[in-house]
Amino acid sequence: MSKVSRFIQFNDESVETHSLMLYEKIAQSLAEAPYLRLTERQLIEYQPKESVLAMSVFWRHRDDTVTHLGRLSDIYLLSAGFFRQFDLRAWRQFTASEGASPLPILGRQLVMMLEEFRLTEAIRIERPGTSRVFDARRDVYAAYHRDRLAANAKRGFLADALISQLFLDIHLGTLGGPDPLLGSLPIDRIRLLAEQVYDVSSTRDSILLARRILELAAGSLQIDVILPVYTIGDGFEDGERMQTPSGKTKTEEIGSSVEKETIEEEFRAWHRETEDEKGFHLTFDLQQGTSGLSASDDAKAGDDPSSIQQTGKGTSIGNEDEIAESGVAAHKDGKLETAMKRAGDSFGPANRNVTYEVVRLPDETDGSERRRLELLRSKHTPLVKAITAEMRKRLQQKRQDRRESLASGRLSSKLTSLLTEERPKPFYRKSAPSIQLDAVFGLLVDGSASMIDKLDETKEAVLLFHDVLRALSVPFEIASYYEDAYEATKEIQPNYFEIMHAFEDIRTDSGGAIMNFTAHEDNRDGFAIRWMAGRLAKRQERHKFLLVFSDGEPSAFGYDRNGVLDTAEAVWETEREGISVIHLFLSAVETTEEQRELFSAMFGSKTAAAGSVEEFADQTLRILRKLLTIVTQ
Repeated sequence: MSKVSRFIQFNDESVETHSLMLYEKIAQSLAEAPYLRLTERQLIEYQPKESVLAMSVFWRHRDDTVTHLGRLSDIYLLSAGFFRQFDLRAWRQFTASEGASPLPILGRQLVMMLEEFRLTEAIRIERPGTSRVFDARRDVYAAYHRDRLAANAKRGFLADALISQLFLDIHLGTLGGPDPLLGSLPIDRIRLLAEQVYDVSSTRDSILLARRILELAAGSLQIDVILPVYTIGDGFEDGERMQTPSGKTKTEEIGSSVEKETIEEEFRAWHRETEDEKGFHLTFDLQQGTSGLSASDDAKAGDDPSSIQQTGKGTSIGNEDEIAESGVAAHKDGKLETAMKRAGDSFGPANRNVTYEVVRLPDETDGSERRRLELLRSKHTPLVKAITAEMRKRLQQKRQDRRESLASGRLSSKLTSLLTEERPKPFYRKSAPSIQLDAVFGLLVDGSASMIDKLDETKEAVLLFHDVLRALSVPFEIASYYEDAYEATKEIQPNYFEIMHAFEDIRTDSGGAIMNFTAHEDNRDGFAIRWMAGRLAKRQERHKFLLVFSDGEPSAFGYDRNGVLDTAEAVWETEREGISVIHLFLSAVETTEEQRELFSAMFGSKTAAAGSVEEFADQTLRILRKLLTIVTQ
């Protein structure tokens, strides 16, 4: 999980998770499609299979105001413009007919440029408040195209230069003269024709005008566009259809020959097809196992992929039925019984193809680990006794508190209010006695390979967490999490939770299981947080805390690009459910500013760092004391 230094520096930029989530909500609201997701790509585009809108990185590294307005302009065009008002059928007919054209890219770029202008004006009229946003977009892109025009004209990239010239003419007017290097083109006639953009009212009108411009320019151009500036329609050019397991297209399968007319319809069709866990998007050829669909024609139907193949009961003295129902695999004759589940859409779109299994770590330890456990216990005994005494004292004080100046209750000995106040309240009530701390804790421990050099110190911190809460009779659960990097593929990513101590193990000493914690491969933080949050949400306690011990950023199959954002979204969703998420960064060296920014992006202000391995236990105790103090207030 540790952060890897990347060779290309601009790929190492921190993800602005909170801003990205805000922009995503705006896009969902404008498109009236809560399933949409937002990301950043080189140019604005659509990814219908994943229900993703992509705004452009073009707006990065600018003034904060310009960056914000520019990104908003992308979102407005994507979700309030092209999403409903772009004629997808006309576009596909156009791209199919232009396949033999000597300048196919130029033709598509012209159509998209004209459509961008048409939709910008339509959004301005419908939503006058967007004018400031589109004015900022026009000014920045005008400066960009001026530079691009001069550079491409000098290099002889006349098709690229023509796009820039027409952009300036359309958005700023044709009063200025054209670039002299475009003299080999009938540029005056082309510019005059481009003025008809103000009469364009549909995608078909834009296509017709683009074709007329292309006919004028084609005879003078030898090279097509080298660096496109529009990729909005690329996801729809080939008219791709969704393939069902039978090999038929979705249209053939459901008996409908109606082609989607808008991008919105295309997105909703993909969403309907993929939101069901039993949809074809989870069909894959199993390399091992007994469940699933076979690629052969004479295969029998497999088991329901979402069902649990086997169940097992844990060995703790807690409620065994609850443990079995939770999907935890138990030890039996030294082996683990499988209880694999599919994540589906329940854990966020980034984790759709995750499968997960929950297993219990054994309590048995060898002689050396047992001796180490005893040494740690003797070291921690004074700390555990001190914090236990402190919390019990706070509870005692809380029992003795009473509420004064009430309209009913016990009559107070201070009756002066009867004479001095118009509406006296001379009664009081004793606070209800607090039998124990009304709180529950969940602890997730990063089980990735980068933890290998911190295992001993991590075990000590986790053991201290365990002993303090157990001494206070506070329910808690401890689990490590990791992804099997060697078995992970595009279709399936196996994840595992190793339970060291479960909520039901109220009287169980899980020290042995904690000492058996070890490091594995990758980690998928957002998925793990949602899993533990789901377990905490079922608890009845008033105060709920989810702690995450990790040593860097998320790292798993296909998770490098969106892991930080997915984790931030998981934290936000969990906090919204009333569960506080606290992060402790386990590091052997001092935390850098870049790392602090990364953790802040994922966990907000509730993140702390241990400057050395020796501080893990101290930081754990400090966090616990602060949280328990909140509970006793």
